Amino acid sequence: MKAILHADKEWGIGKHNSLMFKIPADMKFFKETTTGNVVVMGSNTLKSLPNGAPLKDRVNIVLYPDGEKREDCTVVSSLEELFGEIKKYDGEKVYVIGGSMMYKTLLPYCSEVLVTKVDAVGGADVFFENLDKNENFKLIYESEPLETNGLQIRFTTYKNSAVKPF
Repeated sequence: MKAILHADKEWGIGKHNSLMFKIPADMKFFKETTTGNVVVMGSNTLKSLPNGAPLKDRVNIVLYPDGEKREDCTVVSSLEELFGEIKKYDGEKVYVIGGSMMYKTLLPYCSEVLVTKVDAVGGADVFFENLDKNENFKLIYESEPLETNGLQIRFTTYKNSAVKPF
């Protein structure tokens, strides 16, 4: 399993249950990376998507403890149920896409984290763990800087040397 996100200079990932920045290159990367694969999210992330609808052309698994079952995505009510559902798929094709509690809970189980680093401060109210300070994660890839929508970004990949089994 992997995680995918964008973070500002302070590892901020969101503000008011939304993204802090509109970054076309990041959105394109996210879509290309996750399309045809499995995305795992919490209920707030699902609610933050356009019309509260799951992402197209992906298997959407949502941890929603008090949520009703839906036809358009797989809703699970516990971590145990979530892990059971994830095990049905190739782990290399499973991406955690938020929100902050899902990232925090599932980070130890992720083999890689794909972070689009934004060279700005977005006034976040939710944050991701600073992987540069986590001894289990090592930066294994960093792109050249790219200017997009007035922001400088870098695509990075962190590898987890101590993936926790579930």
